[in-house]
Amino acid sequence: MECAQSDRPYAGRFLDGEHRFTVRVYYEDTDAGGVVYHANFLRFFERARTDMLALAGADIAATLNAKEGGYVVAAADLRYLRPARLGEVLIILSRLVEVRQAACTIQQRVMRDDQMLVEGKLTVAFVGTDGRPKRQPTAWIEAFQGFNGAEQKT
Repeated sequence: MECAQSDRPYAGRFLDGEHRFTVRVYYEDTDAGGVVYHANFLRFFERARTDMLALAGADIAATLNAKEGGYVVAAADLRYLRPARLGEVLIILSRLVEVRQAACTIQQRVMRDDQMLVEGKLTVAFVGTDGRPKRQPTAWIEAFQGFNGAEQKT
């Protein structure tokens, strides 16, 4: 059975140089009081970042399946400003700010309407199957050049 376009998972969209990814807070995301558990913001960031990179031209699944490598989080700097609660709709805003040969730095924010709840700066490194850093696929680096105003460093 073929999947209709309307049946495909939500991947977010680009607007004004940022990737916008909407999530709803489910019960599984919260503690007993209905507040999002702090580590789950990293999961929201991961989903948004993966779809942003895919829309920008990085087929991460194909690269992993071909045993060429994949991304791992090398650094994460998060600041929690306000809680998110069960049932709320959140927007994850992601902006690629730096592209290096073996890594990308991405600024991400969790917004509820016009309130910033969490902000983070994450560096994802491209690693081979041996876990060591390696150069990202050339096509990805080229696709990311200048993307969202990202600075390229060699």
